[in-house]
Amino acid sequence: MSQASSIAVEGLKFPADLLQERVLAALREAGADEASAAAAARAMMHASRLGIDSHGVRLTPFYAECLRSGQINGSPAFTIKRTAAGTSMLDADHGLGHAAAYAGMEEACRIAKESGVGAVGITHSTHYGAAGAYALAGAEAGFIALSTTNADSLVAFHGGKTRFHGTNPIAAAAPVRGSRPWLLDMATSAIPYNRILLFRSLERELPDQVTADIHGEPTRNPHLAEILTPLGGADFGFKGAGLAGLVTILSAVLTGATPDHLVVPMGDGHTERHDIGHFCLAIDPERFVGRETYDLLMQQYLAGLRGSPAKAGAQVLAPGDREWQTMEKRDRTGIPVDPDTVRFLDLA
Repeated sequence: MSQASSIAVEGLKFPADLLQERVLAALREAGADEASAAAAARAMMHASRLGIDSHGVRLTPFYAECLRSGQINGSPAFTIKRTAAGTSMLDADHGLGHAAAYAGMEEACRIAKESGVGAVGITHSTHYGAAGAYALAGAEAGFIALSTTNADSLVAFHGGKTRFHGTNPIAAAAPVRGSRPWLLDMATSAIPYNRILLFRSLERELPDQVTADIHGEPTRNPHLAEILTPLGGADFGFKGAGLAGLVTILSAVLTGATPDHLVVPMGDGHTERHDIGHFCLAIDPERFVGRETYDLLMQQYLAGLRGSPAKAGAQVLAPGDREWQTMEKRDRTGIPVDPDTVRFLDLA
């Protein structure tokens, strides 16, 4: 991308309040009820504020399209069934996955408060954006939290040349006394698929060895990229592929949702209901080492991590540190938005 183009994109920044207002309006207009629209906007703003732009407000037109086509149920009736002392199942009724995931994590935390550990399987759901939004919600409630989701197949298996797994993210968060939570949010693919779409919009070349064309050949051209590669690259992609399989087992097999390679994709003219699953886990530190000792050990651990010697020109950061820095900056200066989304949200 040219320097002039880069400067133009950098200049498209907007305050969070305005973006949230426009996102909510677009989702309501597309048919989402108030609870669904609010949850989706909350999750997308989480991503945009923390710098996870591939899963931020740029997804609004995608969700609006799927709401209008009927792939997503705009007014779902969630049902939650307690199945044991530490477990529940939530049927999302094919609604926006954001609302289902927030509800699932809330239920997991409620169970963990009672039983020490709470696990919730979510079935018949749809794309939920950035997994870290839900793990963070658990950590902000005082629990160590885990969130996973399966997705329609976009990622080649290690050694394969066709799509098999979804991007299948794993997110985890842990509370830190007096500070923002430790937060890990990672896809099990080399990059998320929405990064391809973002780079298409920005006319920016992709990193090397993270995508392939429809024939399975490596490409950096976002307009030719159709297949993602698993985390770990050519030599160690079996690690990302194995983690993606674990996510499928937790999110789809365990919950009764559709495995990745059988999921009908969202958008692109499809009208059949999307059907994937999520998994939420909450752990109460009080029931293990106790809150006071947990808080002390977390602070000792993070102080040691951040105080570790760094290479020249580098900085040692805990998971989440870079995102919190980005959030503070964007809250001051505005959130950058790609040109396609600027047009859709009528921000120009």
